[in-house]
Amino acid sequence: QVQLVESGGGLVQSGGSLRLTCAASGGIFSSVAMGWYRQAPGKQRELLTDITSGGSTYYTDSVKGRFTISRDNAKNTVHLQMNSLKPEDTAVYYCAQYRDNTLLSIKSWGQGTQVTVSS
Repeated sequence: QVQLVESGGGLVQSGGSLRLTCAASGGIFSSVAMGWYRQAPGKQRELLTDITSGGSTYYTDSVKGRFTISRDNAKNTVHLQMNSLKPEDTAVYYCAQYRDNTLLSIKSWGQGTQVTVSS
């Protein structure tokens, strides 16, 4: 029912910036929380950041001060602005929609988009 489509991934040089977009369709968007996760080769998928319907945000320490999550409820989109990128940021990045606004359960995942940061 809910589909999340990501765009904006690609190759960027160390120190550069990249902006990811997740577009939601087929369900309720404005009243639920959204998040960004990533998974590097050989690593577990990790939470990077999330945002509630009201705009409250959380960031894990590894991206705090470098990444920014935002949402546009009118367009049913969520963005991840990534600055000061490092090679260790290389991973597949996933958009997630939570079941509600409590951030306790994920309802849908995006397909994932590759972000590669070169030295």
